[in-house]
Amino acid sequence: MNDDHPKPDLETLRAEHRLLDERIGALSADPSADQLEIARLKKRKLLLKDRIQLIVDSNIPDIIA
Repeated sequence: MNDDHPKPDLETLRAEHRLLDERIGALSADPSADQLEIARLKKRKLLLKDRIQLIVDSNIPDIIA
């Protein structure tokens, strides 16, 4: 298992995910907000979520009972 300090990277990704969530919320509350920008931010947020999940899953040992 390659354990090259994934924790800081994971925390950085989670922080970016939270920031995107806040930004999306703020833009969604504005009726004049650019819907294309909101869609791009949501896509980026989903990509981050997938990447976070991959890191979390890679840290769980694959044990066959």
